[in-house]
Amino acid sequence: MTAWNTSGEAIHSPYLFHIVRFIMRDRNAFYCFEDIERQRGLLLRCEDSLDVMDYGSAGSPEGTHVVRRVCDIAARHLESPEVGQLLFRLVNYMGQHEGRVLEIMELGTSLGITTAYLASASSRNHVTTYEGSEEVLRVAQGIWRTLKLENIAWQQGNIDDTLYLYAREKVDLAYVDANHTYAATRRYAEFLLPKISENGMLVLDDIHYSEEMERAWNELKSDARVTTSMDLYHVGILFVNPCFLKRHYRIRI
Repeated sequence: MTAWNTSGEAIHSPYLFHIVRFIMRDRNAFYCFEDIERQRGLLLRCEDSLDVMDYGSAGSPEGTHVVRRVCDIAARHLESPEVGQLLFRLVNYMGQHEGRVLEIMELGTSLGITTAYLASASSRNHVTTYEGSEEVLRVAQGIWRTLKLENIAWQQGNIDDTLYLYAREKVDLAYVDANHTYAATRRYAEFLLPKISENGMLVLDDIHYSEEMERAWNELKSDARVTTSMDLYHVGILFVNPCFLKRHYRIRI
């Protein structure tokens, strides 16, 4: 209800203006969208049960075993098509702008639909995704094989342990949809912010999910390393380019 900079007015950076005006407002369907959404539909109808290892806010540091149906996981935890397709467009535009292979990270694979959007923009890009549950990851891998995506690497286990195995010096886009607690979100951001490339971005999911996530988001957008932030309600984007003005935008997509 408080979004106001929906069309890019008053954004001085041409790079950010283009993202808001032409990427976030784009409603055209790309070649891969239908195939990915077809896989989402199959997941929403799949009643197979999985023994899920939960390290998230509902679990413990050692992990908690819970049995869940695939359709229930898909209905509750998969990112919306709108956000998945926005991530695709951001990666696609960044690749065109940078003219090089991109390094992409995802914390919280779930059933692999958002991973597929991140990986589909270019087969040359490197996507590394992190998932706690082996059985959930196995379903995601089946999705990627069906979509013929071969540029995805994965780490399975507690992200608080596996995250630090990431050896790349720079990350162009990092998408965080893992443990939705204040402490975990701050840990992830502290690891990722120094790695974000100049024109890169850190995307946080569910920034208004809880008081803890609100607190983490408000602190991070005020962080001295962050120059510009965008609140899209369901996700928040942090930029670190020192040429950008220190601004915060609320944008409706």
